[in-house]
Amino acid sequence: MSALAQMGRSIRVAIGNQPRLMRDLLVSLMADQPDLEIVAEIEDESEIFRVIDETTPEFLIITLKSPAFTAGQCEFLLRRHPDMKILALAKDGNSFVYYSATLGIHATTLECSDTGILKALRANARAATGVQ
Repeated sequence: MSALAQMGRSIRVAIGNQPRLMRDLLVSLMADQPDLEIVAEIEDESEIFRVIDETTPEFLIITLKSPAFTAGQCEFLLRRHPDMKILALAKDGNSFVYYSATLGIHATTLECSDTGILKALRANARAATGVQ
């Protein structure tokens, strides 16, 4: 059990604009994780802003280099929701970009697995809350 789950705290996640199969896989992966709560699945990119305003997730997971979703839109979302982080997954599945209003933009290689995504979410959530 993660440190956050032991504290009775879940990481609120919205999953948006992924290809349907990837979105379904992420939902399935997170469904059994006691420290993760999926607060929204966003199929239509035009709905991302409205849904984020309504659900206020801690993380938004999107596809990197999506034709309709740009770094400028990430910046707009983060100005509006400065406590949220954006995890942008590459379509090839082996890297991600982490956007944060307070930490800037960070790119790194992600272990190409469900474990890699879970580690990225938990590490960034712990860093934001100061939990070790």
